[in-house]
Amino acid sequence: DDKGDDNREGDDKSGDKDDMGNSIKGDDKGDDKRDDDKDDKGDDDISEAIRNKKNRDDKEDIVYTNDDRNDDQRKKRDDPKQTDTDDVNNDVPPLLIPPELPEAEPLPTPPKIPDIPVPPKTPLPVDNTPIDTHFEHLGGYRYKAYTSGSPNGETTPLPLSETARNASDALARKRRTVVKDAMKRSWSAYQLYAWGSDELLPLSKKGRNNWGGMGTTLVDSLDTLWLMDMKTEFYEARDWVRDHLDNSAHGKDVSLFETTIRSLGGLLSAYDWSGDSAFLEKAEDLGERLAHAFKTETGIPNSQINLVNHRNSNPGWTGGKTNIAEAGTLQIEFRYLAHVAGKPEYAEKADVVFNTLYKMRPANGLYPIMLSNQRKPARLSGKVAFGAMGDSFYEYMLKLWLQSGKQEDMYREMYDESMDGLAKELVAKSKPSGLTYIKEGRSNNQDHLACFMGGLLALGAYTDPLGLDSERAQRDLRIGKALTYTCYQTYARTATGIGPEIVSFTDGYDFSAKSKYYILRPETVESLFILHSLTGDPVYREWGWEIFLAIKHYCEKGVAFATIHDVTDGSGPTEDKMESFFLAETLKYLYLLFDPDTDVDILNKHVFNTEAHPMKMLHLIKKKLVEYI
Repeated sequence: DDKGDDNREGDDKSGDKDDMGNSIKGDDKGDDKRDDDKDDKGDDDISEAIRNKKNRDDKEDIVYTNDDRNDDQRKKRDDPKQTDTDDVNNDVPPLLIPPELPEAEPLPTPPKIPDIPVPPKTPLPVDNTPIDTHFEHLGGYRYKAYTSGSPNGETTPLPLSETARNASDALARKRRTVVKDAMKRSWSAYQLYAWGSDELLPLSKKGRNNWGGMGTTLVDSLDTLWLMDMKTEFYEARDWVRDHLDNSAHGKDVSLFETTIRSLGGLLSAYDWSGDSAFLEKAEDLGERLAHAFKTETGIPNSQINLVNHRNSNPGWTGGKTNIAEAGTLQIEFRYLAHVAGKPEYAEKADVVFNTLYKMRPANGLYPIMLSNQRKPARLSGKVAFGAMGDSFYEYMLKLWLQSGKQEDMYREMYDESMDGLAKELVAKSKPSGLTYIKEGRSNNQDHLACFMGGLLALGAYTDPLGLDSERAQRDLRIGKALTYTCYQTYARTATGIGPEIVSFTDGYDFSAKSKYYILRPETVESLFILHSLTGDPVYREWGWEIFLAIKHYCEKGVAFATIHDVTDGSGPTEDKMESFFLAETLKYLYLLFDPDTDVDILNKHVFNTEAHPMKMLHLIKKKLVEYI
């Protein structure tokens, strides 16, 4: 297989060394022959040199080792007839050999210990039982002990025996294979019907370019292929990126936010995992084009950018404004690009957003979502939301601090202030079940998007500078776990076992589906993955398996997976659409949830961008071209 040759290491160039560790120099030709001769002769070379000493007039020193001397002395001792003429060098003084000691009295024989019978080794049983993928909707109102976070109100993980952990991992390995099969089926369909297109239309079996014609699904899926060990498919996609991806091919406006998190993030993560320069080259070109969006009076970027002529603007429906999610969810990508490309200006441009908003931070840490960026000073307006137009801004507060190796405390300060405000003003309980949810503005609605907060709160608790046992960390962990249980219930209580886009909480019956469609979103399984990674509680794998089977049962349509219009009606219509984030996020998080052998480490090594593209923390990048922190 000639794919991936760019990543293979070169030949070993370390030179030969002698017994003392010194390098052996000489002509390149004949070195191997001389080495062979040395091996054949062994110690005879030294003996031959010593015997020839008598015939040489030059008094060169001869290497004469202690081992040689001791051998000669032992021969004299053992053979009285040997004379000095047999000595190879009379000039060398004889070594003193201690006289032989009398034989010691034998030690008494210890009593014989009876043999202990050893049972024959029995190989560990291999479980070849096929995994059951039959979907059976089990319904909601189960696992009620997790309503407040954990059984018995515990906020730290319950002790799990090694036997139970091994059993959970063994089952998970079987389940990850089924998730990988879903990826294989979807990817094969994309290759066959939509190769190089932004999206696959799974029902009509064709491609569509609705994100600028830059192979969005392909680029967005690169690290999923890598992490699932689909290396052949990965390098086929690499070849397309290297040979066909052209960021200037389409003169249409694109979303700065979506193009950054999906395309730039996808390229950078593929580079981070593979080290293939083809990805970095395309990422640099794309980053340079996107950076023109920051050319505003405030330095806060506009949300739309033309990658050819660099004109940028905000959409008309916003009144000429951007929002905090679109402006504040670019920094992980641009800072990583600055680090590996050696161009600190990328980080400097992106950092303006948080530097500006830090000076504008509200007293309660909760930011209105709309942001005026055309004229100084920038201004905030509108409602507070942890769903659309607000969500990932709070996510990047914590993750930028982690990406910096926990060195840039401004981001952690902003995050902790915001979580204090969230806990005091926006966290609510439903009736009658007491489910935890996050209010949006003055409403009791919660977006599916907000379900990422369960995992984020847990990650913030486990990395809290005050310690996991601190009151603040325990509060956030408790809210995060309880919120994740609520999001699981929004799946389990529908007729399909799939969660709707928006739920509305109403006293008397907890919640109902307000926007009933499901577009293959990842946020709930994202939190399940993070919570399992941190706590090891196998219950999160069980919930994730239920969700996956429901998605597989109702959304696996046509040649891949498709959007469904009504999660409350299993017989409802299906839309001919598969978002790129289904492969980039949903299937990736599910696979990692069931992968006990993954190299991903969210506490010590990796930071996921909001599109689930993991990249190493900046201080762990081996090839540091520039330091801008």
